[in-house]
Amino acid sequence: MTNIIALWLAAFVVLAIIADFILTGGHTLFFLTVKLTDLVDYLQFWR
Repeated sequence: MTNIIALWLAAFVVLAIIADFILTGGHTLFFLTVKLTDLVDYLQFWR
């Protein structure tokens, strides 16, 4: 991955997070965070 692609990707992620806070008040990001922690807990069970 070149530096230009990495910068565009980082800018896209930051803009997506800002858009989430503007449009939904951060509920989508919170939902995805909760689901990610549930997935990590589920994978720990199979370890």
